[in-house]
Amino acid sequence: MGCCCSSFLSETHPEKDHKKTHQQQPPRNPSGSAVLDPATGVPSFCEFSFSDLKTATNNFSSDNIVSESGEKAPNLVYKGRLQNRRWIAVKKFTKMAWPDPKQFAEEAWGVGKLRHKKLANLIGYCCDGDERLLVAEYMPNDTLAKHLFHWENQTIEWAMRLRVALYIAEALDYCSSEGRPLYHDLNAYRVLFDEDGDPRLSCFGLMKNSRDGKSYSTNLAYTPPEYLRNGRVTPESVIYSFGTVLLDLLSGKHIPPSRAIDMIRVKNIILLMDSHLEGNFSTEEATLVVGLASQCLQYEPRERPSTKDLVTTLAPLQTKPDVPSYVMLGISKHEEAPATPQRPLSPMGEACSRMDLTAIHQILVMTHYKDDEGTNELSFQEWTQQMRDMLESRKRGDFAFRDKDFKTAIDCYSQFIDVGTMVSPTVFARRSLCYLLCDQPDAALRDAMQAQCVYPDWPTAFYMQSVALAKLDMHNDAADMLNEAAALEEKKQRSGKGS
Repeated sequence: MGCCCSSFLSETHPEKDHKKTHQQQPPRNPSGSAVLDPATGVPSFCEFSFSDLKTATNNFSSDNIVSESGEKAPNLVYKGRLQNRRWIAVKKFTKMAWPDPKQFAEEAWGVGKLRHKKLANLIGYCCDGDERLLVAEYMPNDTLAKHLFHWENQTIEWAMRLRVALYIAEALDYCSSEGRPLYHDLNAYRVLFDEDGDPRLSCFGLMKNSRDGKSYSTNLAYTPPEYLRNGRVTPESVIYSFGTVLLDLLSGKHIPPSRAIDMIRVKNIILLMDSHLEGNFSTEEATLVVGLASQCLQYEPRERPSTKDLVTTLAPLQTKPDVPSYVMLGISKHEEAPATPQRPLSPMGEACSRMDLTAIHQILVMTHYKDDEGTNELSFQEWTQQMRDMLESRKRGDFAFRDKDFKTAIDCYSQFIDVGTMVSPTVFARRSLCYLLCDQPDAALRDAMQAQCVYPDWPTAFYMQSVALAKLDMHNDAADMLNEAAALEEKKQRSGKGS
């Protein structure tokens, strides 16, 4: 797991040129877990082992299939759960869909660099023999198609439909700005709803189903006309497909664009609108959306709007910005109770579980540097040339830490860390606590992650991450980290190393 967090720490600003991704290799993820980006709460992109994904999906059980077409889909999507209790969506490609593993990895890496709250983000991939899989965030509240075409209790209200349109436009605009303007087969099945009921665009559409495969699997009536001519997807083709999604939102039905265009031409907008809305929509807003859909569905690609135009048109139409999406969808908020520790906690674990920073401070003072043994090997020259000043900085930091002068401790420990000759997980853990006591949880999480990079199986690094995540209100992730720390502690005790 250390390599995963080093990936996050070194890539706070993704490169825009996705064609250069072959120069970088995503970290392997041997433990089926991943380090979270504190800014987004999304795990860093990494390579998963096939055995981890097999375990997560219960051996790719048919009970775990969440593809809309069930087992009939050419590339199945499974719901799975990693060892750290995080739910994932796993797309399993057919054999030989991507025969070249390097090409598949490069494509996945390009998509994996994208991070946005309006995307169901790609968090990993697997290339193992002939197996090709993508791993994404799991969205628990179904697809737009389910809520529009197959609803049970209530249809989607008008304000929520406008929100869906804006969020997907924003996701497309973000992808375009990051050098990934092509989206394959955009339709209502590609729009997913997260635990808060917010709409997200599936990352799976940012890659084709195979190296040489078709970009559109839907009925030809919904396919951009230029794709029928030359078989190529362009940014303008994506806009056309967005227009078909707008028609879905307007009508509540999947009607062919040609039929909708005929209704628009004769200005029969009311006939186009979803009767289940029972007139509960603004005719002025509906007219603007119909006009935008008409522009998107223009026969000539150059006459279609850009992604920025979509956002500009839809943003002013948002009428209920303060109403949560799950309320407008008529669903209960999808929340899991924070994981309760599955094994007895040590004093450090107990202190972290109740976020008792004073007790954590006492334990770190008492533990001193005994966990740093074996993390540094220095030559005699390094000792004589660099160590005195650096160790003096650490010593001053230790005195300040003991005396609860946490700002001075941060300064001294930073001097020690910046020299870089000697790397100490304990210093990172101590500075992490100092940051927590100075109300800087983001910096605290970064230091706890760095401690894990230096010492991947150190329970204290995971415990400190759990406290920082809890301070950032990421309580489920905090509970997961607490459990992982307790498991590592138990493993060390069983192996006779102590905690």
